[in-house]
Amino acid sequence: MAAIFNRFWHFNPVRKLVYFIVGAVTYPGLAIINKLKISGTEHLRDLPREKVLFVSNHQTYFADVITFLQIFCAVKWGKMNRLGIPYYLLNPFTRVNYVAAEETMKGSLISRLFLLAGGLTVKRTWRAEGKEVRRGLDPSDTRKITRALEKNWVITFPQGTTKPFAPGRKGTALIIKQVKPVVIPVVISGFWRAFDKKGLKFKKKGSLLSVTFKPPLEIDYEASTETILAQLMDAIEQSKKYMMMGKHHWQTTDK
Repeated sequence: MAAIFNRFWHFNPVRKLVYFIVGAVTYPGLAIINKLKISGTEHLRDLPREKVLFVSNHQTYFADVITFLQIFCAVKWGKMNRLGIPYYLLNPFTRVNYVAAEETMKGSLISRLFLLAGGLTVKRTWRAEGKEVRRGLDPSDTRKITRALEKNWVITFPQGTTKPFAPGRKGTALIIKQVKPVVIPVVISGFWRAFDKKGLKFKKKGSLLSVTFKPPLEIDYEASTETILAQLMDAIEQSKKYMMMGKHHWQTTDK
């Protein structure tokens, strides 16, 4: 089944159809039922079509990624820092993949369908089915992401969990050292309050959702993985410094 899905998401018309369906269904929850504040999309306008890595904190399984895809499609149509009327779904920007836990994407028919929107499934490096299993980096997962970066934009969540201020994974830094992509930090907030953990059901309507794209990072690709990872975690405001400052995005969005 996984092989069939992998073949289909390379078929662009299928991906466009999935984008249209998912985008049309989720748009009201982002822009009407809740309020979406977008900033920093000026940093996306002149990006190359490949070797761009978006690194973000994580608050729900699906709503975060769906919002990114909506924004990328809107920017393709010239909309800056807003979604506006979603006619951009008629010809969406599909040259983007996102990294998701294999365990999560096998959970339901909806998650399997969403794989067609460009999902790159990876094995969790510390948990599977709620149990501690391993901490090593799977080389096949790394190859999967690096191949995607050679052709597309890729969205990744280095913490691999929706828990705030969780430590980042070195695998993200290793991929950056290997591929040397343009790295765009993204900071999101409010999604945990508006949606359930999966991001498919409402918890509180009228919430403020915020997505901030920062300028590309200036990265020393020859630096250690620890140094690069620390730079990433600071850029997405999930480092110890931000935790000590009390800048907790899970508690500052419903105002």
